[in-house]
Amino acid sequence: MSSRHAVLFTRKSCQLCDEAKEMLDMYGFSIEEIDIDERPEWLEKFDSCVPVVEIDGKIRFRGQVNEILLLRLLRTMGN
Repeated sequence: MSSRHAVLFTRKSCQLCDEAKEMLDMYGFSIEEIDIDERPEWLEKFDSCVPVVEIDGKIRFRGQVNEILLLRLLRTMGN
């Protein structure tokens, strides 16, 4: 299994965040969850657009994970 890693900026009671986590998990990502409500700088940056998914140090998705785009990204990652 490859070592896919994603950072998921999330918050409690966020249905889209739960869906994003399930999809990332389904495609074999290890997921580091960060609750944006715990730090003022994260809240300021991501308040209106969670979930935010960061892969390879780049923000790849905001608001929702698009499965087709995720699959394209995985192909370009070579795994």
